[in-house]
Amino acid sequence: MTNLLQLESVDTFYGRSQVLFGMSLSIAAGEVVTLMGRNGMGKTTTIRSIMGLTPAAQGRIRFQDAEIRGLPAYRIAKIGLGLVPEGRQIFPNLSVRENLVATAANRRNAAQPWTYERVVELFPRLAERANNMGNQLSGGEQQMLAIGRALMTNPQLLILDEATEGLAPLIRQEIWSCLERLKGAGQAILVVDKNVEALTRLADRHYVIEKGRVVWQGDSNALLAAPEIQHRYLGI
Repeated sequence: MTNLLQLESVDTFYGRSQVLFGMSLSIAAGEVVTLMGRNGMGKTTTIRSIMGLTPAAQGRIRFQDAEIRGLPAYRIAKIGLGLVPEGRQIFPNLSVRENLVATAANRRNAAQPWTYERVVELFPRLAERANNMGNQLSGGEQQMLAIGRALMTNPQLLILDEATEGLAPLIRQEIWSCLERLKGAGQAILVVDKNVEALTRLADRHYVIEKGRVVWQGDSNALLAAPEIQHRYLGI
């Protein structure tokens, strides 16, 4: 299986403080992969390194066999990576519709691109709130909007940082159902979250990290069969 994204021996620093130590992972086209670990272990830094928001100091980050480490974040966003950041970060003073169309693009000329109509079909609640400003939405609605905004860039890889953090149970289930639909359509996804039960249902493979290093990797069956890994590194 050809890798869509590959990190090899990535080191990332904040100033003089090193956060990632030889981080390596890969995601194939159409694959759903998770990045798991306790708070402060380097999950968000890994995503920021991929997206060029916190540039890696060493190592290789390849997307579709092209080196992207060192590229500015805006160029990385244009080559097929769609980010749903922690905290959602939607545009508060734009309407739902404006948030969705503001960064819309079909640079790969996808035969069935994501459009406003497709996004609100996926999230009917957004159609109901189309003219509401971003800051008038609930947390769950903002997360739906953030996912929809990323999809409107027609990414080859969708990256979600803390996919369901702080959301009500019913909204969480709606987000997981959405991700299952995207997986069924062949969308490659990298997801960070703490819900092991949902992640093992959804994902093909998992990386567990501690203090900026991968300490375990495997498929869902292997993770479910390793309660000691869950307890030691995930606090379960």
